[in-house]
Amino acid sequence: MRDAPPPEPPSSDITPERLYLRRREFLQNAGLFAATATGVGGALYLLSGGRRRGGDAPVADAPPVAGPVAKAPGPFDTDEPRTSYEDVTTYNNFYELGLDKGDPARLADRLVTRPWTVTLDGEVHKPATVDIDQLLSWFPPEERVYRMRCVEAWSMVIPWLGFPLAALLSRVEPTRQARYVAFTTLMDPERLPGQERRVLDWPYTEGLRLDEALHPLTFLAMGLYGRQLPAQNGAPLRLVVPWKYGFKGIKSIVRITLTREQPPTTWNLAAPEEYGFYANVNPAVAHPRWSQATERRIGDLERRPTLPFNGYAEQVAHLYAGLDLRGNY
Repeated sequence: MRDAPPPEPPSSDITPERLYLRRREFLQNAGLFAATATGVGGALYLLSGGRRRGGDAPVADAPPVAGPVAKAPGPFDTDEPRTSYEDVTTYNNFYELGLDKGDPARLADRLVTRPWTVTLDGEVHKPATVDIDQLLSWFPPEERVYRMRCVEAWSMVIPWLGFPLAALLSRVEPTRQARYVAFTTLMDPERLPGQERRVLDWPYTEGLRLDEALHPLTFLAMGLYGRQLPAQNGAPLRLVVPWKYGFKGIKSIVRITLTREQPPTTWNLAAPEEYGFYANVNPAVAHPRWSQATERRIGDLERRPTLPFNGYAEQVAHLYAGLDLRGNY
């Protein structure tokens, strides 16, 4: 990673440069490619007041979550103003549903989430494949209001609904050999049409160290704003790790595997010089093509300083004591 701060990023810029060449054959509209590559799309988003959809039709609200939700503010919640439901659900990176920010909302109806199962395996004493509704019934949903910082240098504040990942891992009983947790997204081009494009090596995979996965901040989201998780936000189950860049928040999870070795992760494989395994928010370490020192909160026009570990340093910095956070970005 470079120490000198490059220019600020366009809000739609995340794909490594060499992957743009692979994308180009799939973007038939040259104007769309130019907008994606230069950030015009992000500028139009801001000028339009923070509303950007894949089409003209409004995005329907997801159904409310059934049953009671624990909404008492927790010790890790932020009291910062929440990003609007509309912005959270219409400005998304989910390449399996399209390359542009508005595509996931436009194509959300393609992602049918029932039936759905999640496999829990690897270094565990009680492996299982569980129906998603059975899994969700194990844990009463609670609300967590977290900051979310994208590697593209924009951010949101989102009221997630879900449960701690540690609660699920305790049910499968990790073995003494378990050191990491690997996650895998659904592989199904019928439901995730973006997988027909060779933008990345599908299915999407992510990973955490076991101590990161067991931290009380680490969350499995099944909803937001009191409603079921919309498809464009990673229904029916996604990972939320608020002190890391947003690409660590893998969506539409179908497998959780405990491993002895560090698992491969999609963006780290695609461009290891740009996207590290740890991906901790660090304003002192620039992306090779832009600074991470500041960010733009979606819905605001002014930039703000980026906080180490996205503002959660007091809770998580001890996990990395003695670790070179420049070399292990």
